[in-house]
Amino acid sequence: MVTMATSVCSSSLLGGWGADSRLHQRLFFFEMQYIDRVESVKRAKQVKSFFINSSYKVKKPQAVASEVSTAELESSSSAPNSDEKLLANYVPIYVMLPLGVITIVNVLEDKDGLENQLKKLKAAGVDGVMLDVWWGIVESKGPKQYDWSAYRSLFELVQQCELKLQVIMSFHQCGGNVGDIVNIPLPQWVLDIGKTNPDIFYTNRTGNRNKEYLTIGVDNRPLFDGRTAIEIYSGYMKSFREKMSDFLEAGLIIDIEMGLGPAGELRYPSYPQNQGWVFPGIGEFQCYDKYLKADFKEAATKAGHPEWELPDNAGQYNSTPESTEFFGSNGTYLTEEGKFFLTWYSNNLLSHGDDILDEANKIFLGFKVKLAAKVSGIHWWYKADSHAAELTAGYYNLKDRDGYRPISRMLSRHYAILNFTCLEMRDSEQPASAKSGPQELVQQVLSGGWRENIEVAGENALSRYDRSAYNQILLNARPNGVNREGPPKLRMFGVTYLRLSDEVLENKNFNIFKTFVKKMHADQDYCPDPQKYNHEIVPLERSKPTFTIEELLEATKKMEPFPWDKETDMSVGGILADLIDKIISIFK
Repeated sequence: MVTMATSVCSSSLLGGWGADSRLHQRLFFFEMQYIDRVESVKRAKQVKSFFINSSYKVKKPQAVASEVSTAELESSSSAPNSDEKLLANYVPIYVMLPLGVITIVNVLEDKDGLENQLKKLKAAGVDGVMLDVWWGIVESKGPKQYDWSAYRSLFELVQQCELKLQVIMSFHQCGGNVGDIVNIPLPQWVLDIGKTNPDIFYTNRTGNRNKEYLTIGVDNRPLFDGRTAIEIYSGYMKSFREKMSDFLEAGLIIDIEMGLGPAGELRYPSYPQNQGWVFPGIGEFQCYDKYLKADFKEAATKAGHPEWELPDNAGQYNSTPESTEFFGSNGTYLTEEGKFFLTWYSNNLLSHGDDILDEANKIFLGFKVKLAAKVSGIHWWYKADSHAAELTAGYYNLKDRDGYRPISRMLSRHYAILNFTCLEMRDSEQPASAKSGPQELVQQVLSGGWRENIEVAGENALSRYDRSAYNQILLNARPNGVNREGPPKLRMFGVTYLRLSDEVLENKNFNIFKTFVKKMHADQDYCPDPQKYNHEIVPLERSKPTFTIEELLEATKKMEPFPWDKETDMSVGGILADLIDKIISIFK
């Protein structure tokens, strides 16, 4: 590829553009990015000499991203880059491992192939990897029968490759959501209980059951061989702590994300593809199992309105807001009854997350690890008055009400990280009819987390390999850019890239990805010492006292988000870089 790239730049292609020396200069610097690091110094000098001898005046590029910069080419690839001021802007980058890296039969397959991939990530400067630890695999043989053997083998491999590890306590089903390419159901013994008592699953108004995750209505009901759902989750985490304590003590595991709903996210399964949902449908409320119905009736009676019922006018999965009475203009959501329901619906979700994080805090108390929870980036209908898709998912977010800052406040009592999705998306990429606002949504959610003094992290929602997506992630990681004199004004705690695959490791895609990693690190080399970029993880303290309802509701007050720059100052390249990619691909 090196030889071909050089021939493209030095043949008739350049001759035809000879009158434009600036174009030659830019082509030269973009040529440099495709030169292999192994022979970088030798080859770079040859190409540079060609341009100098051709009488073109080559200027040092200003703020042009490349996979290998001129400065790097003229220095040893192993030379440390330790600008302490810039290092304060470093954002660690992790890569999500494949969903089925541990198979449904609890086996780590193709260990050698995975090791090779992990070593490539390490060589690219990646800080670590994220991994789902599936309940449906580990406790599949029966209640309290845990088998961690395959995961121990995987953890040892990650440790040998000198990468850090983020683990997800995945209490949800894999399959039925966007991007799910494998199927890992809940443990069979749980599904068997569901055959005789289907109300343990989330249920929509027409009675369809969703087996992705147990309904929060059974969180505190001893329906599982004498255990409640919370006790099941707690027992699983205790077993994890006992079997993985050596990895925890060694500092391999840096954060533990709680699976709090479908796709591991703190939400209701309001938009299941396996029940016919198609983007940008508003989704459906999921509170019609007998346990949540009883809970709502009790709450309404205590509020002095025993006549209030769960909504029956909120449409179906693929409805638009305007086609329903609940979400339409002057709809039910604006009435006293509608507000009561939405408060109850969202508060139950908040309590669910709070209870599980409290258990996790007790279990992992004293370990140098961070807890985390993921919130879904439901960006469609964000610019509609009703925010219908967010409401059905459990996020009571309106123009005059913040539905996300209460979540951040809840997380703050557990010293937990807020992990948010859709970092790669731009409004312009979405259909106008969906009234999407991913950029404004990210800005609102991250701002709310920072205002609650918690760390915020994030990930892309869809697999993307293009520069535009990477640049948007970089912008969100440092909304006001790099501070060359020290820590930036705003900075995400970390970003997890979705996901490791053969496609991302293809030469072209991986070259761009490596540049993305470098830019996440503020153009600094990989740093093994988190203290140097103010990310030292201290022993986990016991959760703070429970917030009152009034304190949580106070966080619903809408505030202006922090300002965002229009573009990142750490770009991985733009239109011209894409043009060079296309030109080189022609001659491959």
